Amino acid sequence: MLERIAVTLAVTIGAGLAMTAAAEARPELVGMSGQYSPGTIVIRTHERHLYLVLDGEHAMRYPVGVGKAGKQWAGTTTIDGKYRYPAWAPPAEVKRDKPNIPDVIPGGSPQNPMGVAAMTLAGGEYAIHGTNVPNSVGGFVSYGCIRMLNPDITDLYDRVSIGATVVVTR
Repeated sequence: MLERIAVTLAVTIGAGLAMTAAAEARPELVGMSGQYSPGTIVIRTHERHLYLVLDGEHAMRYPVGVGKAGKQWAGTTTIDGKYRYPAWAPPAEVKRDKPNIPDVIPGGSPQNPMGVAAMTLAGGEYAIHGTNVPNSVGGFVSYGCIRMLNPDITDLYDRVSIGATVVVTR
């Protein structure tokens, strides 16, 4: 009997820990006042956070990985495409630095750095996307793209439309 209670307790504690870790990947509702309209995505690269403005006082906040030294940028653009399990063709700069990388990595491949979804940004080679390297989120790690945990990009993907404004600040 004591053995069964101990096993049940261990399973319950383990499930609780697993649920806690998963919950940490979820967006966080935060206060945010400012000049941004609802639906605007604000990325603060120095904080390594992305905010989806909900109204004049609230936003959903997500941790992100951002451009490494020399690869950061700032500006205003829009979402011009949304893709689930996108294939990835490395930009010329990535291909130059890593010449052995394939010309195209199929969507869903464990080597595909785009993760489960991507939203491309107008006017360049950048995207807001998932990742196959979750421990890179929170760092200065990319060639300018915004990396999110796969559950987080899925949540954001479902909340925004093509044409949404994206503001990137340092």
